[in-house]
Amino acid sequence: MRYLIIGSGGREHTIAWRLMQDSSADTVFVAPGNGGTDARFRADIEVNDFPSIEDFCISHKIDMVIVGPEAPLVKGIVDYLNDKRIPAFGPSKKAAMLEGSKLFAKNIMKKYSIPTVRHRVFTGKAALLEYVKEVKTFPIVIKLDGLAAGKGVGIPETREEAVEFIHSTVKDETTVFVEDYIDGEEASVLCVSDGTRIIPFVAAQDHKRIYDGDRGPNTGGMGAYAPAPVMTEARLKFVHQNILQRTIDGMKEEGIPFKGILYAGVIVKGDNINVLEFNVRFGDPEAQVIIPLIDGKLGDLFQASVNGSLDRISISFKNMHAITVVMASGGYPGAYEKGMEISGLDLISDNVIVFHAGTTGSSGKYYTNGGRVLNVTALGTTLREASSTVYREIDHIRFNGAYYRTDIGHRALE
Repeated sequence: MRYLIIGSGGREHTIAWRLMQDSSADTVFVAPGNGGTDARFRADIEVNDFPSIEDFCISHKIDMVIVGPEAPLVKGIVDYLNDKRIPAFGPSKKAAMLEGSKLFAKNIMKKYSIPTVRHRVFTGKAALLEYVKEVKTFPIVIKLDGLAAGKGVGIPETREEAVEFIHSTVKDETTVFVEDYIDGEEASVLCVSDGTRIIPFVAAQDHKRIYDGDRGPNTGGMGAYAPAPVMTEARLKFVHQNILQRTIDGMKEEGIPFKGILYAGVIVKGDNINVLEFNVRFGDPEAQVIIPLIDGKLGDLFQASVNGSLDRISISFKNMHAITVVMASGGYPGAYEKGMEISGLDLISDNVIVFHAGTTGSSGKYYTNGGRVLNVTALGTTLREASSTVYREIDHIRFNGAYYRTDIGHRALE
């Protein structure tokens, strides 16, 4: 099989690594890719340039396209490629609205009795500011409706923080909503679907905040680990039946069958589990801990999803733990510099996998090219073993301004 992966982050590097590592693929190209991909297999094509992607697939005899990020999915890349008779893994444009519009997702959840948090909708800055003036209890959760690269959510703990977040992120005509704040533990539960059936993955837990102790502004994710012990067997069964499968059934009932990865970000508070958000692709950095734990061929899952044949395959997960720690550029998630030379990658032991995210370069010379630069990943028989391995090795890697959290997995380790 010859694959083309769309995207440039750590998630895409992980997918490409696994397709080659488990013999799912003969050749894997990545568009546009990053420094972690051999320059011979990087295609200099932007993720939303559908005609150029089509031309590349034809000229390079691509058997299947794997779409990594949300933006091209929401813009309809799968529909476009299917119309050209090019198989593509991921949801259609209409189905991708589960992530493209949080309000669309809320309406689906309400209609099909999928547990989620109560919300109130506002249009524009003025109405929201007026509401915040009257709020008696903080924190509250403010969410922008559309795509925001993981940063369209604010959890202000005071009225002043709420006003600051609104002025910095909400435009006059932006659709936004406020959710009740639930002080629970979050988890990421993903599955692959063929439009009818699901195959669930091991649950993971992401760390969104920039600083240790889950403090500071939200990011695209500073690290993750799997499996997440908060998702007990009973809780996983509930999520599989009452959230993931029920959503797939509801989308099918709507005439919008969902194929691809469905990611439920849930919050657990005692016996209550509610959906905070849906994503329609692998999480990043969740992919970096879920994919290495899959026992089987990743390509089989992609093909069965596209072909509607998940009932013909089975999948299991290694009886191990995985952790990934993001090395970020100084200043992220705010302004940061690019072009810092990365050293020490040649000093990393074979017990660690380094997935590139915001990098450029090749042949041993690598430079920073984004906010989240590298995902340093390890497996172990226990989470503590995996964590010790990562943090023992990570300081070999250096670049000017490098920053990482030192407490990834702290909830489970404590």
